[in-house]
Amino acid sequence: MSDRATLDFLLQTMSGESGEPLYRRLGDAIKVAIGASVIRHGAVIPSERDLSEGLAISRVTVRKAIEGLVAEGLLDRRQGAKTIVSSRVEKSLATMTSFSEDMRSRGLEPGCVWISREVSRPSPAEMMALGIPVSEKIVRLRRLRTADNTPIAIETAALPARFVPHPEAIGASLYEYLAAHGALPVRALQRMQAKPASEEERRLLATPEGTSLLIMERRCFLADGQIVEFTQTKYRGDVYDFVIELMR
Repeated sequence: MSDRATLDFLLQTMSGESGEPLYRRLGDAIKVAIGASVIRHGAVIPSERDLSEGLAISRVTVRKAIEGLVAEGLLDRRQGAKTIVSSRVEKSLATMTSFSEDMRSRGLEPGCVWISREVSRPSPAEMMALGIPVSEKIVRLRRLRTADNTPIAIETAALPARFVPHPEAIGASLYEYLAAHGALPVRALQRMQAKPASEEERRLLATPEGTSLLIMERRCFLADGQIVEFTQTKYRGDVYDFVIELMR
């Protein structure tokens, strides 16, 4: 799409009354444009000068909006004063969000391909992670997670069966299902490690030999302290970055 068409889309998106600062309105409009594929992933966005003149706002406002999107990982600055829509995915470790929420916040369409969905007895590792006895059944979900139909991660989630009365009803988002059943977690403990991908994992993720995986294990808790979920997610290391903000 031409810069003029992009500017027209941004102008229309920003029109109307709003109490938000102008730089934030512009940032939100750019996110909408990316989500609607008006600006595609990997594409160069209009320059600061073109945005300033085309939208009749100051260069300072434009720069602040772009810097905010760069900090979020949605845009990348390149040599030659070009700014492109990031083709990598960044995951903040400071907030507890679902895969679907992460993808949609970056203008990507989340999806999943089911590998298996079963009700069974827990493994020793699942018993320890969930704090349940061997006699309690769990629902085990294994899915290939995608973004704009590109394989991103392999996810295996284990939940006590009492929290998942109808596992066959789970769609692309487990957290949407848990929210609908009053079991959405409010906090989590995570740990991360890296390892080479196995042959099966490379096949599922369509990655070459030698690909590394970023493995995130997450135990999720309800407000009353019950453990509702234990998930191991294996992310493609070539397209996924984990980001954490540190303050002193």
